Amino acid sequence: MNDRQRQAFTAAMGEARLAYRQRRWEQAFALLERAHVLGQKRVVPHVQSHWWMLKVGLQRRDAGEVRGQLLRLPAAILMSRLWVPLGNTGGANVSPLQPMPIADDLSELMEID
Repeated sequence: MNDRQRQAFTAAMGEARLAYRQRRWEQAFALLERAHVLGQKRVVPHVQSHWWMLKVGLQRRDAGEVRGQLLRLPAAILMSRLWVPLGNTGGANVSPLQPMPIADDLSELMEID
């Protein structure tokens, strides 16, 4: 992860935590999706984004999201360095194997190989 990507990940996570503390679940989740795209190729950031998605799912009492994140957490630990579907936003509303288009502002920050 390059410095700009790491800074963008840290900023998205910080904003997501703030939104979480303010009980703005939708905003928190959208920021976590952004963080997920930025951090999914590194174990700790990848797991961190899924952990916080799980926390939001619990707060929203969204059983589907909770189930999805409980499955994605171990996968993030095992797969981050091997293979990830680039651009995937990480929520349970999308297939965990589906690559997705990366927003222009994020693709400019990312090391894509």
